[in-house]
Amino acid sequence: MAKPYLSVVIPAYNEADRLPLTLIDIDKHLSKTDFSYEIIVVSDGSTDNTAEIVNRFTPLIKNLKLMDNLENRGKGAVVRSGMLAAHGNLRLFMDADNSTSITEFANMQQFFKEGYDVVIGSRAVRGAQLRPPQPIHKQLAGKLGNRFIRLLAVKGIHDTQCGFKCFTEEAARRIFSLQRIERWGFDVEIVALAQALGYKIKEMPVTWVNNLRSHVRLSSYFQVLWETVKIWWWLKRRSYNLTPPASMQ
Repeated sequence: MAKPYLSVVIPAYNEADRLPLTLIDIDKHLSKTDFSYEIIVVSDGSTDNTAEIVNRFTPLIKNLKLMDNLENRGKGAVVRSGMLAAHGNLRLFMDADNSTSITEFANMQQFFKEGYDVVIGSRAVRGAQLRPPQPIHKQLAGKLGNRFIRLLAVKGIHDTQCGFKCFTEEAARRIFSLQRIERWGFDVEIVALAQALGYKIKEMPVTWVNNLRSHVRLSSYFQVLWETVKIWWWLKRRSYNLTPPASMQ
């Protein structure tokens, strides 16, 4: 196929039950658009039939592709591999449970036309809708965690962890080639790298559907905080190669 306008990357670990409806929803909306696209599902060492489900849908859904990792490495690792393997002028990753629908991409497009390099979905800025709201303990952990993240690594972003983020081709290649975190803290790292590289970032409100079968456990919040400390240290020590691209010099 010719170079697509949009690449949609979906990390998936044991998502055989939830992935079919997500793929159907994506196909339903993108098939009505006037731009070209590809959909890349990256299975992260799934032990169920996630890969088989994607293969069954491949003849039915336009430009659907599977990347099947035999070993579980973490969400950050498979998002990175998917974003670097993608070909789109814009590259979006979203959750396999469809917590944020692909319909939100239409709202992102205007910001790219205005010159933004990175547009991230947010559950914490004015206009965001949560259906239903998260349990109180998760809300509290999220708010306290974000304060810590903003203090150490990411300035001015109120929700680094929403799994709906889109990048220009140049920003995606630069940021994800530098990414080191392979598990839950990768969201913090890619936003921190985007800021450190001088990319223009927009935090945009989205509608987010709370899935009660989420794979994210309370212990994952503590993992994110520890990985945030590592990101802060790497930035402080200048461990990343942060030479900006020629177009930004």
